[in-house]
Amino acid sequence: MAGKLMHAVQYESYGGGAAGLKHVEVPVPAPKKDEVLLKVEATSLNPVDWKIQKGLLRPLMPRKFPHIPATDVAGEVVEVGSVVKNFKLGDKVVALFSHLGGGGLAEFGVAKESLTVARPPELNAREAASLPVAGLTAHQALTGPAGVKLDGSRDGPPINILITAASGGVGHYAVQLAKLGNTHVTATCGARNLEFVKSLGADEVLDYKTPDGAALRSPSGKKYDAVVHCAMGIPWSTFEPNLSENGKVIDMTPGPSAMWTFALKKLTFSKKQLVPLLMIPKAENLEFLVRLVKEGKLKTVIDSVHPLSRAEDAWSKSIDGHATGKIVIEP
Repeated sequence: MAGKLMHAVQYESYGGGAAGLKHVEVPVPAPKKDEVLLKVEATSLNPVDWKIQKGLLRPLMPRKFPHIPATDVAGEVVEVGSVVKNFKLGDKVVALFSHLGGGGLAEFGVAKESLTVARPPELNAREAASLPVAGLTAHQALTGPAGVKLDGSRDGPPINILITAASGGVGHYAVQLAKLGNTHVTATCGARNLEFVKSLGADEVLDYKTPDGAALRSPSGKKYDAVVHCAMGIPWSTFEPNLSENGKVIDMTPGPSAMWTFALKKLTFSKKQLVPLLMIPKAENLEFLVRLVKEGKLKTVIDSVHPLSRAEDAWSKSIDGHATGKIVIEP
């Protein structure tokens, strides 16, 4: 592929939103010795993609400008690095690119072999590309701080879980994964998605704009052992009265106030904790999620599919924050 050009979408500075995206022709990247080069079949967006553009993670990300965003990709292996052992040309895979380097909004991209997994025929490219960040974040929140065993092997009474923004990318996976464990799931979403979230398996669903929904009160009066918090703008004071004695709020998008609450609760030895979540990707966990989809135990809901030539439409939809499930872009 040396010397060939490809269509890609990039931005050259912080800010600008969808209008800051530029369509360019750039060289196809060459894989390093431990990387695979993929012909991209589908890429999914995550809120972190536009947050990086907005500058919320500066100076850490992006590593340099111009930057081709997005990390969650399904594709076909077209070239392998010299030490790659597990993949060959023609393999269908799902991969997680580095947020530092990005590269997903392009016709070709490189991925570390260590964060690339085989994609069985039962998964189409759209489903597979939707899994990495959102699925792994939900998986880590539930199996880590929340203490859910996804094989349902936990003894004792069900863990009471609250999932906010349950119709979004992380939320819709979290509801399904939580129900594989021994849990009672209360979920919040907008009125138009109440039936959708119930269909995912939630035991109780709250419209977040109603008084009970805004107060996060369980209709059955249950106190939450863990909250998978995928929304924004809810203060600790709203969570605290709804938590069990050792309840935890696992915050997917911790801001300065959340970090202050986290520190304060640690300093005062409070049993109720706010836990900021930094997702640490592992191929074995991505393989587990792929297997669940293959077995029909986990489904991906696609909000919309956009061509790469109209990537700015998908970008705007992600910034708007009301997607049901995942937003996908195809070359």
